[in-house]
Amino acid sequence: MNEEKTAPMLEVRNLSIQFGGLRAVDGLNLKIEKGSLYGLIGPNGAGKTTVFNMLTGVYKPTTGSVLLDGQNITGKSPVEINRCGIARTFQNIRLFKAMSVLDNVKAGLHNQTKYTTIEGVLRLPRYFKEEKRMNERASELLEVFGLEGEKSQLAQNLPYGKQRKLEIARALATDPKLLLLDEPAAGMNPNETAELMETIRFVREKFDMTILLIEHDMKLVSGICEQITVLNFGQELTQGETSAVLNDPKVVAAYLGE
Repeated sequence: MNEEKTAPMLEVRNLSIQFGGLRAVDGLNLKIEKGSLYGLIGPNGAGKTTVFNMLTGVYKPTTGSVLLDGQNITGKSPVEINRCGIARTFQNIRLFKAMSVLDNVKAGLHNQTKYTTIEGVLRLPRYFKEEKRMNERASELLEVFGLEGEKSQLAQNLPYGKQRKLEIARALATDPKLLLLDEPAAGMNPNETAELMETIRFVREKFDMTILLIEHDMKLVSGICEQITVLNFGQELTQGETSAVLNDPKVVAAYLGE
C-alpha cells in the first residue's frame, strides 16, 4: 500500500524579487519539512531578510510561489499570512516597549479574538470572557519562558536576553505553524547565546514547531540547525545538511572567510 505523502511545512518555488534594476533574490527554492529546524545564512546583503519579508507578505514576489503546509499564500497580506500560520521575530527587537510584558503577549493573541469591536467598546459579556482567556493564555506563555514574575513590568525594562524571549513568546501567541527568527542571537553575549539555543530547541519540542532562522553566529547554526541554505548575491549557493554545507569550500570562501 502506498503511503500518502504529506506536504512540506514550507515550500518555496523559484522565488524572486526585483527592485528597479536590482534582482535582490533570484530563483530561490526551499523545502522545509514539518518539525525541522532550518537555517538560512549568507553574507550581509545576500537577501536573507528580503526572503523573510516575502514569506511574511511585507514584499510581494516578482515571480515564484510560497506554499505553507500545502496552501498557496503568495501575495497575501502580512495579517492574512499570520492567520495562515507564519509568525516572525526581527533582528532589531520590536516590542511595544511602553506596554507591560503581559500586554505584549496579549497583542499577539488579538488575531484570535472572538468579540466584535462593538462588544469591546460597550464591554459586553463576551469581551470580558475573551479578556480572561487571553490573560490566562498570555500568562501560560510567560511561564514557559520564565517571565511570569515580570508580567507587570514594562517591556523596555527587561534585560536584552529576556526581551528576545518575550518577542518569541509574543510570536507564539499567534499560534503559528512556522516560526521565522531573524538574527535571534544579534547583540547577545556567549552566555545569552547558549541560553537562546536551549530556548529554540525547547520551543521546537514544546510547541511541535517548525523553525526557520537567519543567523550569523555559526556556533548557533551548527549547534541547532539540521539543514541550511546559503544565499550569496540573492542566489542559492548551496543547501543541505549543516555539517556538509559548512565545510563546503564555496561557503567558506563566500561567507565564513569574509
